[in-house]
Parts: sequence; structure tokens; C-alpha cells
Amino acid sequence: MELTHFNDQGRARMVDVSDKDVTARIAVARTSVTMAEETLRRIKDGTVGKGDVLAVAQVAGIMAAKNTSNWIPMCHPLPLTGVNLVFGDNGKNELYIEGSVKTTGKTGVEMEALTAVSAAALTVYDMCKALQKDMVIGPTYLVSKSGGKNGDYSVNGV
Repeated sequence: MELTHFNDQGRARMVDVSDKDVTARIAVARTSVTMAEETLRRIKDGTVGKGDVLAVAQVAGIMAAKNTSNWIPMCHPLPLTGVNLVFGDNGKNELYIEGSVKTTGKTGVEMEALTAVSAAALTVYDMCKALQKDMVIGPTYLVSKSGGKNGDYSVNGV
């Protein structure tokens, strides 16, 4: 497989996507935050001192997706057409965060989806660190992507 982010001198470059076709692109990423049962209960009950943790994490994730090219050096700035984050939990000690990002363009939105869930998880940590410092973030991974010349991908192969 050719490494496309390097020029002829072996130095980093942003890939030229000028000749790629415009297609609908969707990517879904997921992460989790493992914490004490009491911390998760307080997030769900809305009794964390800094405010509504999930509402702030939702906005942080959306903002992060929109600014991915400012965080990840070789990412193209993209006009996103949709960003959504959903939260769930196992009823015990794990908060799940799933983010989906959409665009119509010449390059995919995998990095935007991964950045969205990562920023949301970091926001959860930030807002709850006074309650608990040993929360664990991850694993963070791409669940699926569609569009583009490389076709569809799903972590489950479906």
C-alpha cells in the first residue's frame, strides 16, 4: 500500500484530492469512558457540579468535528453536512459515545468522527475529574465508513 501523505522527498504533505470524485461520505466512530458507578449515576441524574455533562460533551464533539483540520495536520478542511453524537451506558460504570459525521465531497470524514467522540470523551473527563480522576477513555475506533473509491468499511465486516 502506497503511503500517500509523503512527498518525493519523504516529507509530509496534504494529499491532493483534486481528481477524486465527489461522493456522499459517512463515518461512524465510537469510544467509551469507564468510571465509578457513582460518577455515571451523577452524570445521568444531572448532579455534576459543572452542569449538564452530556449536553456540553455533545457540543464539544460537534465543534471538534468541525475543527478537525485544525487539530490533525494533514486533514482537509471539509464542509460537514451533519454531525450527531449519541450517548448510552451499561447501567453500571461505562458511558458509550458514538458519533456520525456526513459530507458530500472528495475525501472522507473518518477523522472528523474519531475527533468528535474523542473530544466528547475528554469533555466528560474534564467535567467529572473533581469527582474521579481515574476514569479511563477508550477504546476509540472507527465503526464504519461509506463513500469514496475505497468503498465501504465496517468493523464487523458487514
